[in-house]
Amino acid sequence: MIAPKVQSAIDAALKAFKQHGGFDATTLSGEFATVFSSDKDFLGKVELLDGVFDDNAQLEPLREVFFDLLLINFFSADVKKLEEDYLDSPEWAKIEDETLDRGTELLNVLLYLNECADEDIEPGLEDYLKEFLLVDEDEFQDEHRIYEPIIANQILVEAPFDEIKKVAEKLPADSELKELFYPVLAFFQDIEPSDSVREAVAKSAVDAEFDVPVYEILINFK
Repeated sequence: MIAPKVQSAIDAALKAFKQHGGFDATTLSGEFATVFSSDKDFLGKVELLDGVFDDNAQLEPLREVFFDLLLINFFSADVKKLEEDYLDSPEWAKIEDETLDRGTELLNVLLYLNECADEDIEPGLEDYLKEFLLVDEDEFQDEHRIYEPIIANQILVEAPFDEIKKVAEKLPADSELKELFYPVLAFFQDIEPSDSVREAVAKSAVDAEFDVPVYEILINFK
């Protein structure tokens, strides 16, 4: 089963990659639908997902963000078919250990957007940082460390996209948010963008074949 907004995010990402990645990723829509709808357990679905990327090397930039989508779909749709306390079970803890090095910080943004939808509140950068990630709380200093580039540059949420790009390009190569910095800030600047805003985001992107699909995932998942 695929949650409707996960399906929308997948389709939008593949379409954006076709436009900016030089490869018609939309032809893989059916394969991804098969993966996400599979009756296999989560690790089985991960194996299927990796198989699609292994067979289509051009799409490699999106492998880990699609892992995030697979996981958010598991939380949104698949978990409903399992026991109520499944996410607290030893089985799930083992899966978490085995996939510890997978995915990106995009997952946290998607979880936040789900929470916003559940509570009927409008997503915002400050709310995400302070109320969802709790970056100001002493016990959440790992999140503060990871999100320091965004915390220190929150003013960019109102800046031209080329200014966001300049800062993104200067982030250290080992920053966990280096790749996501531009699309995440662009998303929070205008969560319901016009076509002209979308075009401006693409024009100033650091790496359009990654930035634009991630940006479109966020816009369409919301």
